[in-house]
Amino acid sequence: MKGIIGRKVGMTSVFGPDGKQQACTIIEAGPCTVTQVKTQETDGYSALQVSFGEKKEKRSNKSEKGHFAKSSSTPKRVVREFRDFSLAKGLGDTVTLDIFAEGEKVDVVGTSKGKGFQGVVRRHGFSGVGEQSHGQHDRQRAPGSIGNSSDASRVFKGMRMAGRMGADRVKLRNLKVVKLLPERNYILVGGAVPGPNGSIVLIQK
Repeated sequence: MKGIIGRKVGMTSVFGPDGKQQACTIIEAGPCTVTQVKTQETDGYSALQVSFGEKKEKRSNKSEKGHFAKSSSTPKRVVREFRDFSLAKGLGDTVTLDIFAEGEKVDVVGTSKGKGFQGVVRRHGFSGVGEQSHGQHDRQRAPGSIGNSSDASRVFKGMRMAGRMGADRVKLRNLKVVKLLPERNYILVGGAVPGPNGSIVLIQK
């Protein structure tokens, strides 16, 4: 596996060689610093820890400063691991978007937008109990019955009910790398990417 940390910038569209317009997401990918190299002998698994985004030194505690000092790096805001990194990188090395190529497929991981507490109509697509009658005025978006009273005497796990919606970790697979802009550290991937503009995403292959 190889990967990089990025920040979602926004969306745009580009025209391909066939003249067709394609929607793309702009991601500011890296540069990331390798802050730790984990091996099978020392940690029980092999992984590359990379960091992204500057962080004020006064907002970092002593242990964080010492950890980043080992790689001769300033404190970073985001730290992530990539298991079994396929490229040879050492402590303090920089990972840039040139690890990807235009036209290849990548996976993008992000956190979807939070929707807050939502009812069953919005959260699960319920259509309501039915037409109101006999003075009912609050049945249009109600969940209805959630189970029998005497037989089960409980609510089964997995019952679709109202609750928090969104803010979930979402992984989109096989998104095409449409264009690379190394001078601005921008990578354009086809389609939409979960999360609001400015959110942290992981690009991996």
